[in-house]
Amino acid sequence: MILTLPASAQNAPTREELAVYAGLHEAAAKGDITEIEKLIKEGEKPNIQDSKSRTPLHVAAYIKQPAAARALLRLGANPNALEIDRYDIVTIAAVANDLEMLKVALDGGASAKNITSRYDGTALIAAAHIGHVEVVKMLIAAKAPLNHVNNLGWTALMEAVVLGNGGANHTATVRALVEAGADVNIADKQGATPLQHARRRGYVEMARILENAGAR
Repeated sequence: MILTLPASAQNAPTREELAVYAGLHEAAAKGDITEIEKLIKEGEKPNIQDSKSRTPLHVAAYIKQPAAARALLRLGANPNALEIDRYDIVTIAAVANDLEMLKVALDGGASAKNITSRYDGTALIAAAHIGHVEVVKMLIAAKAPLNHVNNLGWTALMEAVVLGNGGANHTATVRALVEAGADVNIADKQGATPLQHARRRGYVEMARILENAGAR
C-alpha cells in the first residue's frame, strides 16, 4: 500500500470527467490554446474549479499539455493552487516524471516549497520516493526544502531509501540529495536513520554514500 502513495493518492481526471468537461477545463485537456485565450478574453475565470477542485491548470498538468499550461499561467492561472487532495502542478509533474511540465510550472511562478498532499509532503519527497532523479535535481535547483519531514515522519532522503528499491535511480536520488546538503541523520519516528535503513536492506552503494556524508 505505502509503496504506491504518490501515484495512488492523485486523482487525474477520469475518462468520464473528461467527456463532460466544458469551457476552460475542456480546452486545457485538449491543449487548445486559441480556445483558452478566447474563453478568458470573454470572461471565464482562469481558476475555475471542477468537482474535485481541479483548475484548468491542474487538468493541463495531469493530461500533459504544457502549451496549455503555459497559456493559462500567462493569462492569470494560479500556479500554486491545490486541488481536492492538495496537489499542486509541481507535485503532479514530479510524480509523472514530466520534466517539460515541471519547467513550465517553475518558470510560471509555481513554488517547489509548497506543502502538498494528504501526507503534508513536498514535490521533492514525492519524486525521491519514486526515484525520478532528473526531477529531483530540478527541484533541488528550485530551492525545494531538502529536510522537510512529512506526516509519516520521512524526509525525501528517507523515502528514497525506505520506499525505493535500492536500484540505480534511487541510489542516484540519494546521491543528489546528499550532494545538495540534505541532513543525512534525520531519523524516522522509530529513531532509525537513513543509513540504518540502507544497511538493513542491503543497499550497499546507498550506505556508502551516506557513510561518506557522515551518516550515523
